[in-house]
Amino acid sequence: MHAYAHCPNCRQPLRGGTIKRTREVIEVMPTPAVVTAHVYLERRCPRCGGRWLPGPELAGVGLLSLIAVLREELRLPIARIQWYLHAVHGLSLSVGSIVGALHTVAARAEMVVGDWRQAIRASPVLHVDETGWREDGHNGYLWTFSTATTRVFRRGRRERSVLEGEIGADYPGVLVSDFSAASTGYTGCHQFCWAHLLRDVDDLVSQHHDNASVVGWADGVHALYQRAKATRPVADPTARRRARQTCETVLAALCAPYLGGTEAPQRALCERITKHLSALFVFVEDPAVPATNNAAERSLRHLVTARKISGGTRSSGGTATKMTLASLFGTWRLQGLDPLAECRALLTQSQV
Repeated sequence: MHAYAHCPNCRQPLRGGTIKRTREVIEVMPTPAVVTAHVYLERRCPRCGGRWLPGPELAGVGLLSLIAVLREELRLPIARIQWYLHAVHGLSLSVGSIVGALHTVAARAEMVVGDWRQAIRASPVLHVDETGWREDGHNGYLWTFSTATTRVFRRGRRERSVLEGEIGADYPGVLVSDFSAASTGYTGCHQFCWAHLLRDVDDLVSQHHDNASVVGWADGVHALYQRAKATRPVADPTARRRARQTCETVLAALCAPYLGGTEAPQRALCERITKHLSALFVFVEDPAVPATNNAAERSLRHLVTARKISGGTRSSGGTATKMTLASLFGTWRLQGLDPLAECRALLTQSQV
């Protein structure tokens, strides 16, 4: 009940009154953690005589899920997770307990992420990218393998063997990537990222803005890309195939004068374009293939932010847990699912 006790003007005491309005006010209260006693039975196998006792649970499904969400989805440092659990739930956990909880969730998710790894090998389009990731102070690379519904991450060298080891030697779909050395040697069907290519073209123009030849060539490349994008809605597959061939011919003609012994500033880019010409306009012939690798770059943003804060991971076990949780929450995020509910469901289903 809300009412004035005294008149704001003359301070006369006020009594009684009539109801003029009501309003619902939302409030949240700290919720203490619930401690439940678990009983573990040892059972003996009548055939082999072995005695089996389940390992003790470090935390309940709800607490494990909450810690994983706070760490991976909300990106909170361990110290802030400790503060939250103590302030809101009256629960004091050590750093080791929180890290152990994250390892537990990752271990329960290994089978699910393994299934996703198999799924990406059958995807018609796969986006691939990599960025730096240090482990125990040693340089390495974090790889992302992204489809329209799935994201899988792993750490390894910046080598083609990592790519082939993840997707297999006979991947049937179209690989979309930038022009990194690990990707350019891929021999399957490939679409290189036009966003990266045009960025390099624009950088060249900024360095040679007073060179009419460079500016004119760059304008031609940009115009051809816009023409290629305009062709994508065409319904007839034969027309799209012809449009792809036309785009390749025009781009080859744009680059031809600057190949060989010329000292033109655009020579290096023209050589790259000519070398990978057959992998630049796949998106024209196949509307399911994007012209850029933006999907892979978006998938890495969360981990790039984490890397800038933490500098990477400190052990192979920590890396494995980070990659599994990144795959788990990255996929749920991509699918628009509630990560807390999905994590609880995962842990519940994984229990024996």
